[in-house]
Amino acid sequence: MTPTVPCDPGELRSLFLFEALSDEQLAVLCSQGQIQNYQPGPLCVEGEPATCFYVLIEGELTMSKLSGGQDIETNRTSQRGVYCGAWRAFTGGKQKSYDASVHVTRPSRFFVMDAPVFAQFMKDQFPMAVHLLDGIAVGTDRTRRIIDNREKLLALGRLSAGLTHQLNNPAAAIARAADELRGRIANMRGKLAMLADGTVSPETLNALVRLQEAVAEQVAKSAAQNVTAIETADREDAVGDWLDDHGIDGGWDIAPTLVEGGIDTDWLERIAATAEELESSASLELAVRWISYTIESELLMNQISEASRRISALVADAKQYSQMDRAPFQVADVHELLRSTLVMFADRLTKDGKQPGAISVVKEFDPSLPQIPCFPGDLNQVWTNIIDNALAAMRPKGGTLTVRTCREGENMARVEICDTGPGIPDEVREHIFEPFFTTKPVGEGTGLGLDLAWNIVVKKHRGDLRVESAPGDTRFIVLLPLEKPPTEDLSDPDLDAESAE
Repeated sequence: MTPTVPCDPGELRSLFLFEALSDEQLAVLCSQGQIQNYQPGPLCVEGEPATCFYVLIEGELTMSKLSGGQDIETNRTSQRGVYCGAWRAFTGGKQKSYDASVHVTRPSRFFVMDAPVFAQFMKDQFPMAVHLLDGIAVGTDRTRRIIDNREKLLALGRLSAGLTHQLNNPAAAIARAADELRGRIANMRGKLAMLADGTVSPETLNALVRLQEAVAEQVAKSAAQNVTAIETADREDAVGDWLDDHGIDGGWDIAPTLVEGGIDTDWLERIAATAEELESSASLELAVRWISYTIESELLMNQISEASRRISALVADAKQYSQMDRAPFQVADVHELLRSTLVMFADRLTKDGKQPGAISVVKEFDPSLPQIPCFPGDLNQVWTNIIDNALAAMRPKGGTLTVRTCREGENMARVEICDTGPGIPDEVREHIFEPFFTTKPVGEGTGLGLDLAWNIVVKKHRGDLRVESAPGDTRFIVLLPLEKPPTEDLSDPDLDAESAE
C-alpha cells in the first residue's frame, strides 16, 4: 500500500455505487475516506477483524472463501465500483470479521473508509434504509434462531423417545429380577427356620455354606464363558440324567438353572461327596436344592447389576450427547461424539440388519485420528441431522448406515456418513444446504437441518460439508480442522448466513 492521495468527488460519482449521491454526500465521503494504491497481495483476510470498507476504482481483485482448510476462489473482477471488506458494518449484526479474503492481482486503486466511519455515514445519510436493513437483519436472525431451536427440539424429541424405549428394557429387567429375588429370599427364610427347629444341624449348615461360596464363584466364572446353544443343551441333558439317576425330584426342572450357573456333573459329584458326610437321608436333595436357590439368587443379582450398568451407560451416553456440564468449546474425541449420537438412534438401528426393513450400522473408525478442537454439542447436532436424514432415506426398505473417519491431509479430520438409500437427484442436491429447502411433506420438515449443519461445520469450525450421491451410495462428508479456529469464532455464536458482493 502506498500513501493516500486526494479524493475526487467526480471520480467517485463515476462509480455505480455512488452515482446517485448528491454533491454534499460525495463531499462527506471524500472528507471521511481516502484513495489508496495497493500492489498485488492480500487486501483483507477472512475471519480477521473487519476494519475497513473498500471500493475498487481501478485494477483487479479476487475473492475467496475457506473450504476444507483451503481458500477457494469465488470471484475475480476488474469492474469499477465493486465493494468488499466491512460492507455490512452498518447493519444490525455489526460485522465483526471479514466474510471473505480479497487479494489484489495487479496494481489497483481503492476508495477506503474506516468501518465505524462508513457505518456512521450510512446511518446519517440513509437512516430509513439502515433501519429497514437492521430490521431485516434482526428479524432474520430471530427467525433463524427460533426455527433452529425448534429443529433441535424436534430432533431431541425423536431421540428421547428412542432413549426412553432403551431405558425401559433394563428398568423392566431390574423390576422382574427384584420380584423373583424377593421370592428366593422368602425361601431362604424358610431354610433358616429349618435351622432354628433343628432340622438342619450346624455341621450340615457349615458344609452347605462352603458349597454356596464355591458355587457363587463358579457362577461368576460361568458368566464370562461363551457357551454355544448346542453345548448348553448337552450339559442340561447330562445334568438332568444325573439328577434323575440320584432320585432328585424335579431334577429336569432345575437342570437349566444349574447349567446356567456353571454346574456340570463333576460339580454334582462334588456336591454328592459333601452330602455323604451329612447325617440326613435327604441330605443330597437338600444340598442340590440349596445350591439351586443359591444359583438362582446369584443369577438374579447379576441381571440387576447388568441392567443397572446398562442404564448408567445409556445415561452417560445421553450426557455425552447433550454435553451437559461441559464447556462449549473444548478438545474432544470425534469417535466418542459419533458413538453417543448413534446410541440415541439405537431403537432405529439393528445389529444384523437381516429383518425386513432393518437398518444396520457399520463403524469404520480410524484409531490414529487425534482429538479435535471443537464445539462438541454443535457437532452432535450435525451428526443428528445427517443421520436422521440418512435413516429417512432408507425407509421402508432398510439398508446400511456407515459411519467412517480418517485423516484428510495433514490438518483435517474427515467424517463420512453414508447410506444405501435411493440417492439425491441432481436438481435437489444443489439446494439441500439452502435454508428452508425441504423435500419432506408440509409440516414434517423445517428445511433448516442441513443449513444448520452447514453453518456449524463451515462457519463455526472453518471446515467443509459436502455431499456425493448415487443410487445406493449417498455420502455426507464433513471436514474439520485439527487446529483451533480463530479466537473470535469461539465467542461469536451467530451462525447467520453471510454474503459478500
